[in-house]
Amino acid sequence: MTSIESVTLEVADPTAAQRFYTSAFGLDTQLRLRASEAPTAGFRGFTLSLTVSQPATVDSLIDAALEAGATSLKPAATSFWGHGGVVQAPDGTIWKVATSAKKDTGPATREINAIVLLLGVEDMAASKRFYVGQGLAVAKSFSRMYVEFAAGPSPVRLALYRRRALAKDVGVSPDGTGSHRIVIGGDAGPFTDPDGFAWEAASPALAP
Repeated sequence: MTSIESVTLEVADPTAAQRFYTSAFGLDTQLRLRASEAPTAGFRGFTLSLTVSQPATVDSLIDAALEAGATSLKPAATSFWGHGGVVQAPDGTIWKVATSAKKDTGPATREINAIVLLLGVEDMAASKRFYVGQGLAVAKSFSRMYVEFAAGPSPVRLALYRRRALAKDVGVSPDGTGSHRIVIGGDAGPFTDPDGFAWEAASPALAP
């Protein structure tokens, strides 16, 4: 079964980005960073989400990200779906930190239960069909709004969301041009999907 083996963010300053991700979220081997000056403007068409166990952990990670230099897009708040907030890293990547829980069960930790890469797509049916054709297995599917694929051994899950809905969810305009500034590694690569997201052949490098 095809799954994500690596996620590479293309950033202007890999050293500064590594410092941010270690300080903000405790991420190290889960992300790769690659120097790039590729032109990009506005929404890059994807977000990365960190799923955690309780609201206190959401708040702790959001606070750490802001202290490390992130910009708040949506302050952490409790809603019908749980508790979460959205920040934009100094390199421009948008991160959502969330939990389905509404009450704490203990002190805040820095433990991340899952990382979800959400790709914003224009035509959900076409993109779903494309990825199934590349060997990914559908784990969840909700009409033409959201599709999540089985993660396999990878700590990173891949999901598709309608681009405009994804932008609205994180509080930004859906408009954007230029590079996505992300490359996905997997055993099915290399290929480029219908929305321009590039995959490359990659050896396993991510750790839970």
